[in-house]
Amino acid sequence: MRFAHLSPRSAAGREAAGFYVVDGHRVLPVGAVTDDPPRDLQELIERGDGELHRLRAAVAAHGWHDALDLADFEHAPAVSRPPAIIAIGLNYGAHASELNLDMAAAPTVFAFWPSSLAPHEGTTSWPQSLSAEVDYEAELGVIIGKPAKDVSIADALDHVFGYTIVNDITARNVQFSEAQWIRCKSFDGFTPVGPVVVTADEVPDPQDLRLGTVLDGRTVQDSSTSEMIHSVAKLISVLSQSTTLLPGTLISTGSPAGAGYSRKPQIFLKNHSTVTIWIDGIGQLTTHCRVIED
Repeated sequence: MRFAHLSPRSAAGREAAGFYVVDGHRVLPVGAVTDDPPRDLQELIERGDGELHRLRAAVAAHGWHDALDLADFEHAPAVSRPPAIIAIGLNYGAHASELNLDMAAAPTVFAFWPSSLAPHEGTTSWPQSLSAEVDYEAELGVIIGKPAKDVSIADALDHVFGYTIVNDITARNVQFSEAQWIRCKSFDGFTPVGPVVVTADEVPDPQDLRLGTVLDGRTVQDSSTSEMIHSVAKLISVLSQSTTLLPGTLISTGSPAGAGYSRKPQIFLKNHSTVTIWIDGIGQLTTHCRVIED
């Protein structure tokens, strides 16, 4: 199944903003197909596996005869109210090399601030005075479905609810001037997520997904999750040794080679840039950029 948080484009329909099931270009409000519906993705996940099974059965029984057109809606961030947003750096060897950063035997772990979350087709803006070196990074997002503590690699994927797309937007000048990476990647709007969350049953192998980036019509990243140094299962296992991964936690799993910072000449997101991250089997996540001049 696929889920999204949507708002009707017409002002008259704002009361219908909420949580939807998505099938191609069709959408159904979760509240239209079942009694006592979860109000958002986070509540669905927190209710446990039984709630997803109940909702799947309700959609099958209801059918799509009165579905709405996705084109009539605007997206909110696909992940709502995550208890934590954990990011992994240097998880593709070529990307670490192009940034002249050493690959560690253990994953490089940091975090995003929740205020950085942004939707598909949203506009991300930042002051030029803060950064003229804003970069893109295509990443697979993993959403935890049930508490994970001290889990083995073999069992780790059993704790995944689903997958999404993340654009790990980064202010490179800030990144290389500070000892940590949280602020450079957590400007408001610097973590677009979406357009949907795809349940784990639709992604048989998270290490077999093509992903990439198109910036202003130019392909700048094109790789595969098979190139990850630390697999999704290993990341979950390692993280769970020290921290209980709570339901709804979002893990952004790192970016492949092709970052703008490493190119010759360098390319960065600029005023009116449009950047689209794609992952096979999940979709395309588009962000529009605005630079606020001093």
